[in-house]
Amino acid sequence: MSVVIETTIGDMTVDLFTEERPLACLNFLKLCKLKYYNYNLFHTIEQGFIAQTGDPTGSGDGGDSIFGVLQGPQKRFFQAENLPKIYHKNAGLISLVGAGKHLVGSQFFFTLGEDLESLDGQHCVIGEVVEGSEILRKLNEAIVDDKFRPYQDIRITHTVILDDPYADPRSFREPSRSPSPTPERLKNGRIAADEDIDDTDGKTMEEIQEMLAEREAKARATILEIVGDLPDAEMAPPENVLFVCKLNPVTTDDDLEIIFSRFGKVKTCEVIRDRKSGDSLQYAFVEFDEKKACEAAFFKMDNVLIDDRRIHVDFSQSVAKIKWRGKGRGVEGDSRSLDFNNLRSSKRENQDTRNQTSGRRRRVEYSRDRRRTRSRSRKRSGISSVERMKAGEEYHHKHENRKRFSRPRSRSSDCKRSSYGENSRERQAGYSGKYHTSKEGNGKQALHKRDKNTHARRTYEKRLSRKADQRNLERHQRGVYSKESKEKKSRKYKKKSSPSSSSSSSSESSSETESSSGSDSSSSSDDTSSTSSSVTSSSAEEHQKKKVIRRNVQNKKREIEKHRK
Repeated sequence: MSVVIETTIGDMTVDLFTEERPLACLNFLKLCKLKYYNYNLFHTIEQGFIAQTGDPTGSGDGGDSIFGVLQGPQKRFFQAENLPKIYHKNAGLISLVGAGKHLVGSQFFFTLGEDLESLDGQHCVIGEVVEGSEILRKLNEAIVDDKFRPYQDIRITHTVILDDPYADPRSFREPSRSPSPTPERLKNGRIAADEDIDDTDGKTMEEIQEMLAEREAKARATILEIVGDLPDAEMAPPENVLFVCKLNPVTTDDDLEIIFSRFGKVKTCEVIRDRKSGDSLQYAFVEFDEKKACEAAFFKMDNVLIDDRRIHVDFSQSVAKIKWRGKGRGVEGDSRSLDFNNLRSSKRENQDTRNQTSGRRRRVEYSRDRRRTRSRSRKRSGISSVERMKAGEEYHHKHENRKRFSRPRSRSSDCKRSSYGENSRERQAGYSGKYHTSKEGNGKQALHKRDKNTHARRTYEKRLSRKADQRNLERHQRGVYSKESKEKKSRKYKKKSSPSSSSSSSSESSSETESSSGSDSSSSSDDTSSTSSSVTSSSAEEHQKKKVIRRNVQNKKREIEKHRK
């Protein structure tokens, strides 16, 4: 999808962005096919900015879109695409002129500079110049007036469509040949493109001689440029550098800098020396920060005595320190000179710079994230080792509680479980280890395996390691201990009460045999002894019960402390 645009100064080939701007490219292609742009004038040319054309009247206010040409002036403008966004970043882009709210017509322009951000969002970029960068340079160097209108006419002579992917709209008729120029299209011209210009007309002999001298100087400069002695034929030497000669070999850089610094700030001061011997060649270059200081030194330092020598001062004519990009590419640091011969390379450089900036942004973001993580790690490292251990144990306990509460548990009083093959749900949940507590063996916990399978044995060991099972076992064990202790205590109480009752019966029998007469004193002594024995036995039982309660309380406290640890 390319178009060749032939002008009075040369030909250009343009590639169109048909995928990104289909409607705008259709408008441009059909106008070229209709020979609408033939003999159109470049009515506005701004150096380093744009070169605008596309108006048949040449005034800059006319022009209709293809829809206006076919359907009437009510459709002079149409709304072009604005997405995806294409920016005016490079020289050599072709863009339709916008009339506001993304409305465009027939006028278009070529960009002659880079990074034209003021044009973004207002005009529609539809393509780029692939061949004919020399024509862009000629457009950029055109002589214009105060209103940026060129003195000598530059016109489009013909347009050739190399590929047209769009179908022709209704009522569209392609002309059989290129139309001849009409007086309306040639009305706003100044000097015709093929008209010879007499530079000597109306000038005196002195002015003509100056003009001829300038031409000779330019011719010599072009020869030096061809040879390689000059970076550019139109390059002028710097205006803030002085050439100082006839120096004494003893004079140094510091001496000259001190002498010339009274006129202004000196950037550099260098006495030229021989490479091998290092001896002074008796001339130097003094560079000032300002042009005024350089002019003052030129008028006052010529023929001045320095180290018993009369020096000579003149403006420098050397361009040795100016870095040259190459033939036709200009000088480094000169923003005006744009390399139109290498537009593709400049686009690649711009793309590389964009990639570099994006890479730098990513690196900056990555370094910020690294700093944040380091600051967090430093905050964590400020915690002592004991606090870390405690925090780890708390996290471990929380994690275990989540696991424990996530599984269903059967709450039976004696902690008995069903057999391994009875319930598949318990098998999936991990309840394969079966155990129970036996009431035999003095209250000791006895574990009985009901399945000899290895998998059941492993799950059984895991089950024992859980705190929930240990708690259930301890609770059950407490109940067994309490029952056995009660039985033991009751037996002990019976054993203790039996000798006391036998002694009381023997005393009663002896007292009956001795006191056959039935004296009141013996009967009263027996009653007191029986009452005293009953009181002592009841007090002992209460004391032992209190001891048992205290032991149980102490055991519970110890268990609670163990669980807390």
